[in-house]
Amino acid sequence: MEELDPIKLKAELDQFKKEKEKIRKLMGQIGGKDAEKQDRWANRFFITAISLLALNDFLHHIFGFHTPIPSLFSLEIAVLLVSVKIIWMMHKSTKVEHFQFWILNSIEYRLNDVAKQLRHLEKTVDKYHTEEDEDSD
Repeated sequence: MEELDPIKLKAELDQFKKEKEKIRKLMGQIGGKDAEKQDRWANRFFITAISLLALNDFLHHIFGFHTPIPSLFSLEIAVLLVSVKIIWMMHKSTKVEHFQFWILNSIEYRLNDVAKQLRHLEKTVDKYHTEEDEDSD
């Protein structure tokens, strides 16, 4: 059987560490702690802006107060804000899907590599078994 080569093991460990660091960087780009904080602030902004626009309409229509923004215009701004939020969510979703694809592709590559090693081991075992069978005859 093949002995464990320390140089190969070291190279494999270094490769694993590189991939691990690459995944950490990607996770940070997709959404780590900083992205979570940014998301919260953006959500607060959208909720506050839409709530203020709704309050503007309530004050104008229900209580009859004269407001600085006309009702139709505030409705248009609210629709625009909701549309921007949906587009932003779609962009975030696309980043996550890209990351999932990358992870699945990486897993497939590793799985193929393991299958290749398994086939090599099976050939080696078969080779030794056939040699032993021939020697015993």
